[in-house]
Amino acid sequence: MNIATRQMMEEPAAIQLIQKYGLKYPDHCWVTSAEEAAEFAAASNDPIVLKIISPQVIHKSDAGGVITGIVGAETAARQFREMIEKVKRTTPGAEIKGALACRQAEPGLELIIGGLRDSVFGPTVMFGLGGIFTEVFKDVTFRIAPLDRIDAEEMLDEIKGRILLDGYRGQPAVDRNALAEALLAVGNIMLAEDDVEELDLNPVRVYPAGLLVLDARVIKKY
Repeated sequence: MNIATRQMMEEPAAIQLIQKYGLKYPDHCWVTSAEEAAEFAAASNDPIVLKIISPQVIHKSDAGGVITGIVGAETAARQFREMIEKVKRTTPGAEIKGALACRQAEPGLELIIGGLRDSVFGPTVMFGLGGIFTEVFKDVTFRIAPLDRIDAEEMLDEIKGRILLDGYRGQPAVDRNALAEALLAVGNIMLAEDDVEELDLNPVRVYPAGLLVLDARVIKKY
């Protein structure tokens, strides 16, 4: 009897999956050497981020596998080498396949959008406060896929932090239409991609116009 196993997709592949459904991710490149990291930084007009690519490193920041605010080719090369060495120390035996180099996004409100395949309800979509607030406040809401536009709009209004979406203490309101479209896209992924068990987009950084997924974690069934 065949027993299905679960495996996390490498982030470049996860990005390709979400982009297929219209979700946006910053400009990026899979780099496997300090020289390639330097080339990407030299071609960027903005600071860049380096994120480790390794099947064994699930929580990249905890392992020292994320570096932000990198400016210039020389700095990128040095930071790439230092990150690789740090991950080797924090995660002995990890298979390191390089790093994801990407343009650093502008500040914005950070949210989480996720999908899971519930044993009872089936494909389900999650939405809530993201970034550092995810574990602290656990402010999330759920819907069973397929979603329609009304479902998506209701999800935006169900979290306790909904006041942040409309602007708070001088902050601009965010693009609710882009958020609703992102929720619908995740619902479509969970319905169409039968082998996707879990989908975790955190943070999703949303702006007055548009949004960007800054981290994509996808667990597939094999």
